[in-house]
Amino acid sequence: MPKFSRQFSSLPPYALADVPKIKAELIGQGVDVIDLGAGDADQMPPPQTIAAIQQAVTEERMSRYPFQRGLPEFRVKIAEWMKRRFGIEPDPFEEVLPLIGTKEGIAHLPLLYVDPGDAAIIPDPGYYPYFGGTHMLGADVVQVPLRREKSYLLDWNEVPKSKLKKAKLLYLNYPNNPTGGVATDEYYQEAIEFCRQHDLLLINDNAYSEIAFDGYRPPSVLQGEGARDVAVEYHSLSKTFNMTGWRIGWVVGQKEAVQALTKVKVYYDTGVFLACQAAGVASLEAWAEFVPKQIAIFQERRDAAVEAFREAGFDVDVPKATLYLWIPIPSGEPSVDFARRILLESGVVLFPGTGMGKGGEGFIRVALTVPAERLREAARRVAEVL
Repeated sequence: MPKFSRQFSSLPPYALADVPKIKAELIGQGVDVIDLGAGDADQMPPPQTIAAIQQAVTEERMSRYPFQRGLPEFRVKIAEWMKRRFGIEPDPFEEVLPLIGTKEGIAHLPLLYVDPGDAAIIPDPGYYPYFGGTHMLGADVVQVPLRREKSYLLDWNEVPKSKLKKAKLLYLNYPNNPTGGVATDEYYQEAIEFCRQHDLLLINDNAYSEIAFDGYRPPSVLQGEGARDVAVEYHSLSKTFNMTGWRIGWVVGQKEAVQALTKVKVYYDTGVFLACQAAGVASLEAWAEFVPKQIAIFQERRDAAVEAFREAGFDVDVPKATLYLWIPIPSGEPSVDFARRILLESGVVLFPGTGMGKGGEGFIRVALTVPAERLREAARRVAEVL
């Protein structure tokens, strides 16, 4: 067999890759495991979504190749939703592209712009496709720390000038996974001007735009003046509509970038299953009715988890958005060691901060993916271990 490539061989190991094995062993021993690791909620999609896919799979046309154009109705519905939600009006056939989940679209985007020796600026900690998509091309990944004292806003002024000269892309993610940080309109406008000044494509991952609390409504970077000249934004049905396994989302924004990604994807896939796109139409039509109910569920969980982990001795910020608490580890242990110890001694799965980059060291992420009483029980068990 040939040797693996240098880029593959230098990928960092996945934090707690052995968790599924440990979890299975504990369950086999009769342990009641509470999994707060993955951001995979325990709720169902809207009934309209399920009915739509049940109908769609009976239609002959839905089993054909979707190609990148996909289902025109889905593109139109995306454009209508973007106007309704953010007040912007993208062309559904020129500035919108359905994706097999935003993860693949994010990971493929560097193929459009990045050559060996170039660079991309990413948040640290951050979603690992930001890193992987650039790293696998032999380019430089410039990781900028997200600091609690700066409200977890990426400060592009921390990028060394020598790196900035090589940079082609700037990744943002607000509301932020894992920190829960949020961005203002003013911050986005500064980011737009920075990218215009340095000839960067601004990439905003807005997968958590609808999971927000206390009346907060996350903005879109595309609402900023001049944004559609320099920015693209990713949206997903995964978190908003409990459709993580359905793998469906979209990218919208700068026309040249969207069209170039369409061309690249021709070489990698043949598009999103048409029945899923029909279900996507139904989901967006159910948005106004469905999302407030979801927010109420997750806000109840957030409040319960914040209170319980504070009582357990943790210094917990109250997030304005996302499905997560981002919590400093009080013992000073490395995050992977702490998470493994908690799992083995309490049966509670926590996500170690370093699973999202070196900048996550010293933190754990708690996902609000189980009912409030289970979150309280998890915090109680962790407190017993500590």
